[in-house]
Amino acid sequence: MGYKLNNSWKGKVRKADSKWEGELRDGILSSCEYHPEKIPYTIDHHYHPDFKIGDTLVEAKGRFIDSAEARKYLYIRDALPFGTELVFLFYNYKTPMPRAKVRKDGTKRTHGEWASKNGFRWFTESTITKILKRGNYARNNGESHDTDN
Repeated sequence: MGYKLNNSWKGKVRKADSKWEGELRDGILSSCEYHPEKIPYTIDHHYHPDFKIGDTLVEAKGRFIDSAEARKYLYIRDALPFGTELVFLFYNYKTPMPRAKVRKDGTKRTHGEWASKNGFRWFTESTITKILKRGNYARNNGESHDTDN
């Protein structure tokens, strides 16, 4: 039998984050403002790309551990200086995304599909070597350069 949360206290303590917080709000801290405002904040992080080719950062990915890791790259892309591009080099672009839902056709969203949907160019070992030989680093609207589908 799985673990079930006991949320029965929520009906008794109206709009509180926890039972104790509700007791404080209704008791000793009743003269204080409760959840008076939202305060935005950011957490400063640093990204170390796996490889760099000119102004192109290459992230070599075997797989995403979880959806938070994948989401991290959206923030990284948005923080990049103008003219810098982040691309993915996937070990296997057909690897399903973590916790991907099964579609009606029985498939799941893949790493390659996620990258394309989010506007990232992505490559495999065989396709990135073709790009390196040609020296072609131009953006291609997030489309895959994989001809081995």
